[in-house]
Parts: sequence; structure tokens; C-alpha cells
Amino acid sequence: MAFALGPRAASAGYKLAAFDRTGSTNTEAIEQARRGERGPMWFVTSEQTAGRGRRQRPWIAPRGNLAASVLEVLDVAPSVAATIGFAAGLAEEAALEKVSLEAALRLGESRPRYALKWPNDVLAGGRKLVGIGLEAEAIGERLAIVVGIGTNVVAAPEGTPTPAVSLAALGVQISAEELFSALSDAWVEFRGIWDNGRGFAEIRKLWLERAAGLGERVAIHTGAMTLDGIFDTIDDTGCLIVRTAEGRRVPVAAGEVFFGTAASVGAA
Repeated sequence: MAFALGPRAASAGYKLAAFDRTGSTNTEAIEQARRGERGPMWFVTSEQTAGRGRRQRPWIAPRGNLAASVLEVLDVAPSVAATIGFAAGLAEEAALEKVSLEAALRLGESRPRYALKWPNDVLAGGRKLVGIGLEAEAIGERLAIVVGIGTNVVAAPEGTPTPAVSLAALGVQISAEELFSALSDAWVEFRGIWDNGRGFAEIRKLWLERAAGLGERVAIHTGAMTLDGIFDTIDDTGCLIVRTAEGRRVPVAAGEVFFGTAASVGAA
């Protein structure tokens, strides 16, 4: 089965570059933007060999997993562009729900349950299933935004800060190509709601309804320090708001998040 856009994405004018194997779909997207590509365009592969996630960690997709990046060239400020990651999380979660329908009927109460982890991951049963990373570069007076989405379809890495899992291990037997088709269509929906940042209030509401660890204890590593408290909400810029033991509400723009009992380990 070959990669193909979903019908909604195709009718919305998205283009597609599919690779049998590539170093990084994000790199492919940024390089095409530098050469004049203005998108919107997807770059996708089922085998990625040199991708990078947050903090420059390796983001490798062995054959059968999904590495997909979407290029959008927009007239928005970098602070606004950063909020598109929440739309990406919602799109991925919607796509996962769609492709998991058969597994949900077959597995019943043991069906996979997905949740969004701040800022950009998707969890299944507390384990990392999807990583989402953003890159942006000024192209003339506009901003080339690349949203990279990596999904563990057939295999999950070991030794990650948050334990990882694959769809196959969850009992969801689908291909990277099937998931991508659903994702490209879901992206059109949530990219439209986001609307260059104008619709972030609605995106924020939808995201919080699916948020992992909301109202629970959280520890956030931000460089050399760790902030400990309760995950209160996200604000209208996408910052995570932590309520400390002293009652302060502290905004966090970036960091590694640990929930519940893992927060104790993360804070150690």
C-alpha cells in the first residue's frame, strides 16, 4: 500500500512527498521551503534514519512506523506558530481513534485509550505512542513552520524518559499508510480550527478535554531546575500552569514533564 493523502486533505490542496526511506522528514520539509516550496505539503516515510526530537534526542522510525511532517508557510509570529503543536496533537489523537475502531470493538474495556501530554506528545495507557516536534524558519516576511509527527506503529524505542509503546503492542493492527491518510484529513480539520492562531481558544478547550495528568501532581525539568506542583491548566499562549504547594501559579514554556508516581522519580 502506497502513502496517499486522505480525501479531505487532497481536496484542500495539500501536496505530498512520500519516501521509501529518508534521514528526516522535517529536514526534507525545511530544505524544500528554502528552495521555494510554500506548501501546504506533507513529507512522509515509514523508515526514518536520522530524525531528531526534543533536546536533539534521536527520533528514529524503523520500517513500518510513521514519520510525517507537514509544511505550512504562514504570516504569523513565532509565539503564535508555537501553538500549532496543540492542533497537531488533536489531529493525531483523532486519527488514532479512527484507525482504532476495529480494535476498540474487539478489545472492549481493554481498548487503547489515548491522552495528550504537554506540550506535544500522545500517550496510550501512560506510555508514549507519538512524539510531535515543531521547527520554524523565516522565509522572506513569512514563517516556514514544520510540524513533525512520529508514531510508533509497529515498534517502540526502549530506554526513553517516558516508557514507550507501539500500536501493534496495543492490539491495533494497521499500517503507517492507513494512519497517515487519517492523519492528513484530521490535520485539515484542526488546522482549520486553529486558523493561524485565531482559533487557539477552541483548540485549548479541546486539548484540555484530552489532557493527561490534568489536576494531578507533576514535576517539570526545565534545564537545571525542577518545578513540582499540580498541573492546573494551559494558558492562552500554551504555557503549562503549575500550582505550587505555596499556592503560586507558575507558567512553564518548555520542559520535560513527569506525572504521578513518575513525578517523584523525575524530581529526584
